[in-house]
Amino acid sequence: MPDETFAHIGQSLSRFQSVLREGGATLDSFLKSNYLDRWHSDALLHVMAIRTSLVAGMQDYLIGMGLMNLERVQLSLLTDPLAHEVEHTPSLSYKGQPYVTTHSMIYSKLLACSHPRIPGVFVDSPNIRLEMASPDGSQRERYLVDFSQLDVEVRRNRGVQLDAYFDEPEEVGEILRQDLKTALRFFEGMFRAGLERVLQRNEADLAALGVALELPKDPFPIFEMDDGLKRYPQSEVEAGLGRETESPFFFVTGLLRENYDLLYPYLRRDGTRPALTGFPSHRIYNYDLCVKSIVRSTGEATPAREALSGGLREWLPEPMVARLLDHGILQNAPVFADGVIHNIEELGGYGPFLMVAHRRDAQGRSTFPDTFGGGLGIERALWGILRGPCIRYIEDVTCFGKNPDSQPIYLF
Repeated sequence: MPDETFAHIGQSLSRFQSVLREGGATLDSFLKSNYLDRWHSDALLHVMAIRTSLVAGMQDYLIGMGLMNLERVQLSLLTDPLAHEVEHTPSLSYKGQPYVTTHSMIYSKLLACSHPRIPGVFVDSPNIRLEMASPDGSQRERYLVDFSQLDVEVRRNRGVQLDAYFDEPEEVGEILRQDLKTALRFFEGMFRAGLERVLQRNEADLAALGVALELPKDPFPIFEMDDGLKRYPQSEVEAGLGRETESPFFFVTGLLRENYDLLYPYLRRDGTRPALTGFPSHRIYNYDLCVKSIVRSTGEATPAREALSGGLREWLPEPMVARLLDHGILQNAPVFADGVIHNIEELGGYGPFLMVAHRRDAQGRSTFPDTFGGGLGIERALWGILRGPCIRYIEDVTCFGKNPDSQPIYLF
């Protein structure tokens, strides 16, 4: 006997088929126009060839840098809370225990870097983010609710402890500025490696899609978010800064975003901290990589869009908890004693993670890894470099693209 979910899906499909028939269409015609025509198109064939080269080139770079491949984590007690609004976080019950699906693997990546001899990890991670459909269809270009991400985390191995965090802001700040430069070079190298593989193998595919790929010899330009906001509204910063540079690829740094992206100095010894509102970009150690495509027939660039987001991470438990409180993710700090968390019910899925984060070695030093990382959306990156006469929407670079504004029901 089919279970309740199986039966419910069948009922939903029956209703959908009836609505199609009432509108003068059939399920067969819907499948042809929304799936089969795409699967049989030369455009998708060219995209898939380019995707294969791009991913292979980036993964070879990561392997060459000594990073280790991590398994996917699709089900956990804990997932990225995200700084932007989603409809809800999907969950399911297994053996009577509720689990949530993965928004991103940020916490899994951090924990996987625990061993001091692991230089870093990478994974083709799953991401399920139920973006809400926009009334004007403005999400149609670049959002998917189910997408792939090349997720990376790299150990910094600086070992800065809490006393230095509080008492040596100039010295610690200089370390963080150096590490930010290292992170930007690292991710530029990764993306370049993927693009170089595409240039080696896929010139005919690029030409067929009507786009050119130009890899600049100079380092990617770097813009600070606060400077961009002086010239452009928040929603237009990416495109505006893209018009200011000829490079099809550039970084934007210092975006106030997720709770785990490093702010420094932030927590003070007396427990106070500055308001998040107005926190300056030069004290926010994160970054976006933005990309433009080049239309082959005209040489014109499309508006720049973000393809990778990342940052240096909060690594000490005290500021980590402060950030969770100030972002409204936790209402109360964890209370540890005798190997247990006395208010674990108040912490949702964060209890086990925070207990690991609070561990000390025999000398009383925090053992949680200090890292930088990032996630490159594979479909977002492809859409970024391939927009042109053949590629308009992000689902155009996918077999099964699930855009929140595109279809009433996803059949595959």
